[in-house]
Amino acid sequence: MSSIAGQGGSKASGRPPVAVEVAPDGVLAASLPGVGQTPVYAFRPLAAGAVMPGIGEPNLRAPEAVAAAIRSTLGQVSPRTRSVTLVVPDSAVRVFVLDFDSLPSKPPEAFPVLRFRLRKMIPFDVEHAGLSYQMLVENKDECKVLAAVMPGPVLAEYEGAVRAAGYEPGAVLPSSLAALEAADPMGAVLIANLNSQALTTCIANGQDLLLYRTLDLPADPNLRLEEVQRGIAVASAYFEDKLGVSPRQLHYAGNFGTEFDGTSYSGVEAFARWLDDPELTVVDLAPRPKTGATTALGQMSIAGVAGALALHGGQAGAR
Repeated sequence: MSSIAGQGGSKASGRPPVAVEVAPDGVLAASLPGVGQTPVYAFRPLAAGAVMPGIGEPNLRAPEAVAAAIRSTLGQVSPRTRSVTLVVPDSAVRVFVLDFDSLPSKPPEAFPVLRFRLRKMIPFDVEHAGLSYQMLVENKDECKVLAAVMPGPVLAEYEGAVRAAGYEPGAVLPSSLAALEAADPMGAVLIANLNSQALTTCIANGQDLLLYRTLDLPADPNLRLEEVQRGIAVASAYFEDKLGVSPRQLHYAGNFGTEFDGTSYSGVEAFARWLDDPELTVVDLAPRPKTGATTALGQMSIAGVAGALALHGGQAGAR
């Protein structure tokens, strides 16, 4: 739905046919070998603590290891271009849905308006931050804008790791905004994106984004369970309030494995048992591919890179 902009920002038409996601648990790459062909995937785990996402510095505590993982995974999916879509953790980005009476149609005129609006909403320097926006609703009665903003130094860390691996970041997307592109674009969907450090809940209704909320999770497993259950409950209540009907499905994207009653579970099954909500059927936002994986994919969801590839060749954003 959006791409993080550089300091200036300009319109871009489409995305590269290759994406790489950097997450606390590892690096996942995917590429489209050709038009109409299915993606190829590769994954490489990272040591605990190598990536510590947030709006503070540094995020990459082992930048050489991250760059090596990017180089390895991209090399295994044989991209057709050196330009890649970089998917970053949600915790490193702040995402807002903003209402305006109107917004200039030209990006060079719109960016100063957005930065002025965001100045008191974020705890970092907005003037030198990466900023991107997308118009969600624009008519005579309403102007709703999706804005994504990332601290300049943090953006430079992730982009630097891609360049150190021998590639060029053609666009940068937060994980959950990328994952949204893997969802049904016509209906209303409730999405949960979980990694080892954060939970993001989203509600999309067609091209409109009704909710985007990222929660940093506590380290204590019991407190984490409570925080995730509370976050899903809040999102479900918001869904019902905005759409007048309770959600029946929760589309899950995340890397999660655990053990219940002596049996190990992973992915959707584990999250459904962990969530323990009989009112919600948990489904996989982006099911694992049956073919195309050049390596074992670990516990990491493919939703972020799959959604980034879905953007290839059509959707405009700022860069």
